[in-house]
Amino acid sequence: MGAVIEVKYFNTFLLKKINQEIETAQSPAWNGSFGIPGSIGGYPQITNFPEPSLNNWVIEESRIRGGFNNTNVDYGVRAYLVEDEPNGAVRGNSLIYSGIFNSRTGINQTNVFSVAEEITKSADPANGTIQKLYAEDTNLIVFQESKVSRALIDKDAIYTAEGSASISNVNTTIGTIQPYAGNFGISKDPGSFATYGYRKYFTDKNRNAVLRLSMDGLTEISNYGMSDYFRDEFGDIDINNVSGNIVGGWDIYNKQYVLSTQQNIIYNSNVYNTLSFDESVLGFTSFFTYKPDQMFSLRNGFYSLKNGRLWKHYQESVIRGSFYGNSDYNTTKTSITFIFNPSVSLSKVFKTINYEGSNGWKMDSFQSDPTGETLQTGNYITTNDNANIVRSYLEGTYTEGGVVYRAGFDRKENKYQANLVNISNATAGEILWGNSISGIKGYFATVTMSTDQTTAPGRLKELFAVSSNYVESYY
Repeated sequence: MGAVIEVKYFNTFLLKKINQEIETAQSPAWNGSFGIPGSIGGYPQITNFPEPSLNNWVIEESRIRGGFNNTNVDYGVRAYLVEDEPNGAVRGNSLIYSGIFNSRTGINQTNVFSVAEEITKSADPANGTIQKLYAEDTNLIVFQESKVSRALIDKDAIYTAEGSASISNVNTTIGTIQPYAGNFGISKDPGSFATYGYRKYFTDKNRNAVLRLSMDGLTEISNYGMSDYFRDEFGDIDINNVSGNIVGGWDIYNKQYVLSTQQNIIYNSNVYNTLSFDESVLGFTSFFTYKPDQMFSLRNGFYSLKNGRLWKHYQESVIRGSFYGNSDYNTTKTSITFIFNPSVSLSKVFKTINYEGSNGWKMDSFQSDPTGETLQTGNYITTNDNANIVRSYLEGTYTEGGVVYRAGFDRKENKYQANLVNISNATAGEILWGNSISGIKGYFATVTMSTDQTTAPGRLKELFAVSSNYVESYY
C-alpha cells in the first residue's frame, strides 16, 4: 500500500569545499559542512587546477552549518501559489496585462501579475487564436484567425440608448471585446498586415480574401476583379500540409498596399507573386518580380528586407525593374497586359496598333478571343488569331539601298503606330487565313506591351495610351 509523504520546501544555499593544497599548500578548507565527497557520489567542483581533486565538491543545504537536526532556513520572500492543476495552460484566445508603469513617479509594475485582480480578457475561443494586436488611438484591435474585434483601452464606455447617460467599464484597462461585422479574420498570417492612416490591410487565407479595415468596417477588396485569382493563389500556398508565407506592407511612395504570396520554401522556393492594390482605382494594378522577406515604409521611402539586407525602392540610380542587385535587362523588363474590347457585341477585325508614350516599347503579343468547336469525340478545341510581334522604333530599324525603313513601330507626330500581321494557322471553314489576310479578327483581343533592351535600357519609359483601328467583320 502506498503512502503519502509531505515534503517541506525551504530556502537553500550551496556549500562548497575546495582543496587548496595544490595551489597554496594549506590544509583543506570548508564552510561548515563536510558534505558528500565526490568519490561516493558527491558533485566535484571543477577548478582550473592541473589535476582537480575529488575532494572539491558542492552540495545544496537547508540547515544551518549543515549539522544534523540543526535549524532549517525558513521561507524567504518568494511568490508561490498552490493550485489544484499546477500544469501550464495555453490560452491562445486570451489577453493578460501587468501593473502600471509611471516614469515620473518611478512606479514600475510591469512584472506584477496579481491573481487577486482581473487582469485577463478572453475573446471567443470559437474564432481561433489571437494572431495580432494593433493599438489605434484608444482602441485595441484584436485579430483572431476567424474574427476581427476591437476593445476600449483605459476608457469608459457611455451608453445613452435609454435617453440617460450611463457609464460602464469604469477603471478597466481593456474593455469589452466587440467584433466587427463580417466573418473574417487574419488566419495565421499576421505578416500580411499593413496600415496607413485609418486603413488596415490583411489577408484571410482560409476564406480566400484580401481585406481592408477602415472607419466603415471590413471590406473584401479581393472582390475588385480578383476573387478567382486569390482563390487559386491561396489554395496553392499550402503544399503537403505545410504553409507558405504571406508578406504585406504599405508602399508610401506610391500609396499602395503591396502583397507577396510565397509558396513553402521547402517545396517551391521560387514560386511567388507580388502585387499591389491602389485605392485610387480600387483595384490591383501591378505585379512585381521581387520576393521580399519583409516590407515597410519610413518617412517617404519604401523599403524591403531580403536575406538580412535592407533595400530601398524607387532609386533613380538603379536600373528600372531590377531588384536586389539584379541588373540583367532580359529579366528586368516591364510589361503591361490589357484587353481591347470596343463595341462588345460586334465581331471585328483589328488592323493596327498605336500607342502614345516614350520611345522603347514593343508589342509582344496580340491575340483574339478563343473560339471552340465540339467534335464527335468529345474533345474541345480552341483556336485564336495571333499577330506577329511588333518591334520598337529602334529595334525595328534597318537600312536597304541607303534608305532607312521601320519593321516595327513607326513614329508620326509623336505617336507610334504599326500594322498587325496575322500569323495564325488555317482552321476549318476559313477562306483566307494567315499572312493572306490583314488584321486580327475576334470580339476582343488581349495585348501585351513591354520595354525593349535597345532604347536606353534600364531608364524611364512611359506609356500613356494604347489603341487600335478596327472595322466590322464580314459575316
